[in-house]
Amino acid sequence: MGLFDKLFGEFIDIIEWLDKSGNTMVYRFERYGNEIKYGAKLTVRESQVAILVNEGKAADFFEPGLYELKTSNMPIMTTLENWPHGFESPFKAEVYFFNMHRFVDLKWGTKNPIMLRDKEFGAVRLRAFGSYCVRIKDPLTFIKEITGTKGHFSTADISDQLRNLILSRFASILGESSIPVLDLAGNYDDLSDYLTTRIAPEFMEYGLEITKLLVENISLPPAVEEALDKRTSMGVIGNLRNYSEFQAAEAMKAAAENPSGGASEGIGMGIGFAMANKMGQSFNTSQTESAAVSPPPIPQHSQFFVAINGQQTGPFKLAELERKIKDTSINRDTLVWNKSLVEWTKAGKVAELTVFFPQMPPPLPTGNSN
Repeated sequence: MGLFDKLFGEFIDIIEWLDKSGNTMVYRFERYGNEIKYGAKLTVRESQVAILVNEGKAADFFEPGLYELKTSNMPIMTTLENWPHGFESPFKAEVYFFNMHRFVDLKWGTKNPIMLRDKEFGAVRLRAFGSYCVRIKDPLTFIKEITGTKGHFSTADISDQLRNLILSRFASILGESSIPVLDLAGNYDDLSDYLTTRIAPEFMEYGLEITKLLVENISLPPAVEEALDKRTSMGVIGNLRNYSEFQAAEAMKAAAENPSGGASEGIGMGIGFAMANKMGQSFNTSQTESAAVSPPPIPQHSQFFVAINGQQTGPFKLAELERKIKDTSINRDTLVWNKSLVEWTKAGKVAELTVFFPQMPPPLPTGNSN
């Protein structure tokens, strides 16, 4: 073997990549400082594309297939390097492989609860999580905007950024929808589709396509869920009186079926429970009847504030106002106010006070009388 054969044997002549990780999005073919041999074989498998990068600039683009790297299928590299006709020398270039298949079951979820206003429960805090699928749509945009010069790029390197983007849009959509909390479960599909459509353009800015996004769960804080469970349980029980009688009957039945001396004790306990229920019901009934015959509360008389000599005085009860009207301390034009009035009003126009003023006859009719 001659010197030149030995040197050319060190150059790379087979370029391919098999992804063993399953989550690698971009891989730069490692050359270990060696150049690529002219005429080297480039294998691009299904769901892959390859890009040659020359001196930091993206050059030729290769879809799935087997290629022999020559000037005939590297037009951009040939132009950039000004290769002469008949060029067959080794050359330097970086080869980037892109995984074009779907990356599935990527997770998103809230780090902190989302604050919302619900029509039924008022202010609530919600947590949500789900999954999404994404794939590289535009390799050139992706390498320019995201990967840069990184030789190995996986879904873990971009998942945080994508998750934050999803959560930001999800919170806005959930707030705009005004869907009641109890109805959210029935709208997961609509929320998923709308969210996918809403964020698709923003993913495209990274050269990515979001193919599917799922909202898997939206939940309340544990304390609120516990209170809601209690409320639901009360609704299931229904009539508490009937439920108590049923429980007592079941206890008596279980005690009667218990063998030996325990049966009589169980029956006694069941009867005791039943009697306690009846006594409680009688007590509640008597309380209800007692409340029904109780007299209503004594009515409270109105009180008024009075403006005298430009000063606020009072409040005065109606009896006091009657005395002041009789001794002319208050006349029809005196301003008064209480909580039933919007503003200070002349006493002669307040219905509760007009009865205390002397009744004046109406003015005589004008014109000729028969």
